[in-house]
Amino acid sequence: MKGRNMTRWRDPAKDPRQEPKSNLITAEGAERLRGILDHLSRVKRPALSTKVGEAAALGDRSENADYTYNKKELNRVIARIRYLTKRLDELTVVDRLPADTGKVFFGAFVTLEDEEGEEMRIRLVGHDETDTTKRWISVDAPLAKALLGRALDDEVTVAAPGGETSYVITEIVYRDPQA
Repeated sequence: MKGRNMTRWRDPAKDPRQEPKSNLITAEGAERLRGILDHLSRVKRPALSTKVGEAAALGDRSENADYTYNKKELNRVIARIRYLTKRLDELTVVDRLPADTGKVFFGAFVTLEDEEGEEMRIRLVGHDETDTTKRWISVDAPLAKALLGRALDDEVTVAAPGGETSYVITEIVYRDPQA
């Protein structure tokens, strides 16, 4: 089978995209996704529908770039609305602190110190709210998996592309989701 839709074959057992993702999300992450869904549904989709209607009224659609662009954009927005609606139904909102706040669990802000003494502060969040600029990592990431259940002053070793890296947990903080 040849064609433009062919992709490289990947072994399903080794493909990282096939790994199950956790369906956890923080309360503020769920609120952010609901806000995006609301904006797309109430503002963006009606505006694009109007633009497509106006462009279609101009006549020949085959050579109408405005129609073609807005129709593609409308389809993209509709697909995003469908995805967010389905995803929000699947997610489990974690809206309480863990029983033992002295250990690393979902939603924790963790300060790590590496072998050179440099500190790094990360937060363990759901797959849908990862943000590299804020250093929010997915709870499914290798570093997060190594940290889960660990306490203050525990040493954690993680396999990294440059070799194994060791960290010491120097601080564990939780933000109260009810606040």
